[in-house]
Amino acid sequence: MRPGGEGAIVLADPVGDHYLVVGAIGPAQPLAVLLPLDDSFHIRAEAALRFQRRLFGRAAGSLPRALALTPRHRVRLVRMVRALDGRYLGASYREIAGVLFDMPSQSATEWKTSPIRAQTIRLVKDAQKMTRGGYLRLLARR
Repeated sequence: MRPGGEGAIVLADPVGDHYLVVGAIGPAQPLAVLLPLDDSFHIRAEAALRFQRRLFGRAAGSLPRALALTPRHRVRLVRMVRALDGRYLGASYREIAGVLFDMPSQSATEWKTSPIRAQTIRLVKDAQKMTRGGYLRLLARR
């Protein structure tokens, strides 16, 4: 375990670190987990069990299936972040597409009707939605 900032402990795990946010509790007090009874309860319960196993020195096990990203989804999320970074730095959609997709040069007319152009714009728009709370949909798998 290592400190993770004020009131937080990070329990290292090869599959993915576990973060524990603690209030004013003493070292002798037992820990408790508070889980909302919502549509994601089953995922939270699996995550709590993984944390408990790791806390007691056992292997946490694999991530709950609902939290695991497919390779295709992971590539798309990385592209979204890169596209948004480029947009925030003032890059045009065409410049972003050139970096993300290593596309050959196109005339202005070809670019306007290019499926890569539409995909690049979607990546930026979807990344912007994520920054406005859309990431919660990703976590809930909806």
